[in-house]
Amino acid sequence: MKNKQLTRLTLCAAIAAVLVCSVANAQDTVPPQDTTPAPAKSAAQQKADSKNAKNLDQIVVTGNTATGGLKKIDTSYSVVTATAEQIKMANPKSAADLLKISPGLWPESTGGQTGANIEIAGFPGGGDAPFNTVQMMGSPLYGMPSLSFFEQTSMFRLDDTIDRVDILQGGPSVVFADGQIGATENYMLKTGTDVPTGSLGVTYGNENLRRTDLFLGFPLADSWFGSVGGFYRDSDGVRDPQFPADKGGQFTATVSHDSDNGTMTLYARYLNDRNQFITPIPLLQSGSDDFHAYPGFDPLKDTYYGKDIQHVHLAGYPGGGTDANLANGRGAKMSFFGGNFDYDLGDGWNISDKFLLDGGDMNTTALFSGTNPASLNDELYNVSTDQGGFALPAGSATASYVNGGGLVDPNQSVIHQGFWFIHKHLKNINNDFRLSKEIFDGNTLTAGVYLAHYTEDDRWALGNQMLMTNAPHAKPIQVSYVDGGQTYQLTDGQGLLDNGTFNITNRGSATNKAFYLSDTWRVGPWLFDLSGRVENQNASTDMCNFKSDGRVDADGKPVTGVIDTDGNPLTLYNNAVPVCDGTYTHTSYNKTHPSWTFGVNYELASNMSVYVRVNKGAHFPDFDNGIRGDAQGNTAPMQKVFNFEGGFKYQSQYLYADISAYHKQFNGLPFQPTDGAGKPIGNLSLYGSDSKGINLTGAVTPTENLRIQVVANYLDGHYSHNNSCLSFTNSVTGEDGCAFINGVQLQRQPKVRYMLTPSYRFPFAWGDIMAFVTYTHVGDHTQDQSGLQQLGKYDTWDFGIVADVQKNWELRVQGTNMTNELGLTESNSRIFGSASGTNGVILARPLEGREVNFQVKYKF
Repeated sequence: MKNKQLTRLTLCAAIAAVLVCSVANAQDTVPPQDTTPAPAKSAAQQKADSKNAKNLDQIVVTGNTATGGLKKIDTSYSVVTATAEQIKMANPKSAADLLKISPGLWPESTGGQTGANIEIAGFPGGGDAPFNTVQMMGSPLYGMPSLSFFEQTSMFRLDDTIDRVDILQGGPSVVFADGQIGATENYMLKTGTDVPTGSLGVTYGNENLRRTDLFLGFPLADSWFGSVGGFYRDSDGVRDPQFPADKGGQFTATVSHDSDNGTMTLYARYLNDRNQFITPIPLLQSGSDDFHAYPGFDPLKDTYYGKDIQHVHLAGYPGGGTDANLANGRGAKMSFFGGNFDYDLGDGWNISDKFLLDGGDMNTTALFSGTNPASLNDELYNVSTDQGGFALPAGSATASYVNGGGLVDPNQSVIHQGFWFIHKHLKNINNDFRLSKEIFDGNTLTAGVYLAHYTEDDRWALGNQMLMTNAPHAKPIQVSYVDGGQTYQLTDGQGLLDNGTFNITNRGSATNKAFYLSDTWRVGPWLFDLSGRVENQNASTDMCNFKSDGRVDADGKPVTGVIDTDGNPLTLYNNAVPVCDGTYTHTSYNKTHPSWTFGVNYELASNMSVYVRVNKGAHFPDFDNGIRGDAQGNTAPMQKVFNFEGGFKYQSQYLYADISAYHKQFNGLPFQPTDGAGKPIGNLSLYGSDSKGINLTGAVTPTENLRIQVVANYLDGHYSHNNSCLSFTNSVTGEDGCAFINGVQLQRQPKVRYMLTPSYRFPFAWGDIMAFVTYTHVGDHTQDQSGLQQLGKYDTWDFGIVADVQKNWELRVQGTNMTNELGLTESNSRIFGSASGTNGVILARPLEGREVNFQVKYKF
């Protein structure tokens, strides 16, 4: 049955390829992604230029060992390229959001500028971005793709210092750089030139965005060049938290040198930026996938964040407590220094070396969803404790606002959410050295060594559930109650129900060593490549152990791992606090694994090619997921993928198409249940997935100035390799459940997604105007492995107008979600199963509302 399905998918791709060939003629091509169409040419000129299919002639430097890179027509793998202008046309909210231009990649950008979940077709993720690597100038930004509360797009910002990007899925990436089995985006920086060039742009947005961008490239001396650039901005955000939602900037500089035999580039970057991490808000669900606004909450622009809950003191933070500020959000304070060196030694020998050294803080201060809201009266007396209620004696409680305002109305809707602070200090150094030799005409052998050493130093304070009004700009609530003549403090004076439930310190250190060989052989129109990699990861973590104060529970069993920090049983918020005792649990991890890939590309003509590729790779665990805290070293098995894909590329004057079909089998994924505070509970389970799909990027150019671009994918992916029932407790209903996941649709990955972008260029004597709209359809998707919580489907409209005035001026207006579509990317990620509670209330992350930006730029 599986073979029949794969055959049908491959046949569909083949039929599409035939149709492409039949409806277009192979004459001169206007690159469909180029924002300035080439002038009209005569038929003779078109025929003479028919070999210059410019989009397929674009050079791809990622995923291959060719000196200077490979033309896109020769790449036997799925890759999307974008220039600086094409990046801007996509109007990305962040580096993660840009990935939407690659079919099969699905970034969830509803959480803010950083901290996106990135889903890759056929790779079951569900949180952070474990199967995505960000490279700058060919070097990975960190030794592990992601950690808890960190993924690599969070330490990268888009600005005018970026020249272009290659976005690669699977294929040869399992062998090169950090051996990523999922997706890799490689950003290349602008460098200086012989003639000074630059730009200065000022942007204003309807969310009170104020931003300045600068780039300057210049000659330094003979064959030496320099560049500087960056941005600074602040913004209230579409979901205004009553303090700056996004504030900070980035500065980048390069020095480069060209010689007859090679090039050298050194670059440095400093990033200091903080961003609001957007918490799920309440919505109403009717049916399985129909969502509406919750009374008093605008789903397009409201947020719980506000000045009344902005500042707290977290007493349980390791080391004696700390002050936390929501305005710090999920930000980055990082420094980078790297270099690239490529040199032709002569006689067929070439060397290449890339290195990157970086370090800094990737902290998170944010609210994380707890259980669903309820009236204050129900929360205090009627909702059971396993559903987030307090089950206090009837009429015993006094609830008042923390910052004045008197008693809280018993009918007031309330919620408690975790005020989490995670300090994450990262360091990384990596180096990729390659030596190539042309063995004989058309055949080149490359040997490479990749080394990376990286560390993390963490302090976490999770839990810290704060009782607050269930309203925009929430207000904290403090509660006390009387029982048996004693007055108990349910919360502290800030409204915190606990002083943390997972307060840890954790240090991790790892070294990756990899050796790889790659052989490419060009035989006429054929290009063969065979590559293999052997990699060792030697990692360790030290996580603090917790104190115990000798107490026993009602059954006489010792209460371990928590203490009563003030010795007062009447202050309930600090009676069971995990506090590090100065000792550590050491976990070691040392594994070696091979990966390989084989590809064949056949150039049917100068403007079309077909390819097939097979690859097998593995994903090492990270410090926070798979290694930490197990003294016995009983870590989960490695996650492995086997991928088969085939594709077709074609370009003519009127049509461009890049179509690929794939079949991916994945196994070794761990499922670890957590409670509402994010603390691991229950047993670890393993599972896998089986996925088939088709990806398409293309464009139709019926006239010189009109172009219609498309990015589309279809995914038939489901969970596999686990016939057992995954046990869970639903914190909304309080019920225990068991979910069979075999055959369930992959979580948070739409079966169908496509973007259509028609654009038209209006030429004038003084310049030109280009106008475009983008229609995006996101198909049905689900929240988690159970498939019990549907997230529905949605459609959005974006637009842009770009005017080039004379030689130096550019005016740009762009907007997103112009129709204020209410679409969901995820619900409460700490709830397994259905997330809809009483009266259909659900916590979820919807799209942000309409956002329009205007920019004026001077270029020279």
